[in-house]
Amino acid sequence: MARSSRRSSAPQFDPTYGDQDLATARRDLVVGRWQGPRDLLRDTGRDWDRRTHRMRLLADTAATTRTVESWQVAEPNNPDALVLRAETEVQRLFLAVAETSNQNGTPPPGEDALDRRELDRVARICLQAAERHPADPIPWVSLLTLARLYAGGHPHVWHWWRELQARDQFNREGHHQVLRHLSARWHGSYGEMYNFARDTAAFAPAGSPLCTLTQAARAEHYRHRLQSEGESAVGLTYHWTHEVAVQALHGTLRQWIAHRSTIEYAQDVADLNLLLHGLVFAGLLQEAKEISALLGDRPARIPWAYCGDPMALFQHWRAQLGG
Repeated sequence: MARSSRRSSAPQFDPTYGDQDLATARRDLVVGRWQGPRDLLRDTGRDWDRRTHRMRLLADTAATTRTVESWQVAEPNNPDALVLRAETEVQRLFLAVAETSNQNGTPPPGEDALDRRELDRVARICLQAAERHPADPIPWVSLLTLARLYAGGHPHVWHWWRELQARDQFNREGHHQVLRHLSARWHGSYGEMYNFARDTAAFAPAGSPLCTLTQAARAEHYRHRLQSEGESAVGLTYHWTHEVAVQALHGTLRQWIAHRSTIEYAQDVADLNLLLHGLVFAGLLQEAKEISALLGDRPARIPWAYCGDPMALFQHWRAQLGG
């Protein structure tokens, strides 16, 4: 993806990571136009990495509109419309969970997050999308996301994971959804989450940003302990400088950055933020300078938000590193 040559003086959170075509399509959805998103997805083709990112961001916007339903009515045989509808329905469920959590607290992992009939309805739509577009990995990413909302996790989650891997073995979003599924916040433990992240990093090809799963796991670990135990949790002071954390950072630099292509993956901005955050909090400032130079003024809210004001932290470290 080409980077914009024009930058404002202050960085801004941009979920599209500079994808102007995606930003335009999202604006179209807001005002009820589905033709732009249709053309964007058609033109993306089988670039599964970019298609996954674009589909999820389109669904994030579509979740609060009825535009995707209008598209389905106008083009009932377009598989992209159904795939977007499936992901949109998943996003709507998570919006409903967030609203319920604000009112009643977070539902425990041993209970369905919402009515089981509603979860099953959305699962059926995702499976219909998978049948209509059998080569597409995105319906399986949608199902992996949805699986977290079932008590204890959906019993077919690992079947869905195998289906995804058969289509896009190194799908970035799918791996991050499994990481969340295995987290202590959902249906796993710290150990299961870290094991998955380390195994993924060990078998990822050189130049793959999947190595940053180890940084994502450490950030999720910190977030969960801070929320559940508070700032005085034993060992939290050394969370970022722990020997294992530092080894993982060096591994990511060695496996990803040393072999990184000049052509960015769709979510490289998110992964560079994960790596930069880990480096500065581990005190590896020389290494952080290199990553800051690659990233430029492109902040992502996560994981900075886990440690304070995300924009203030990002700007502070950019200034400290000479950005």
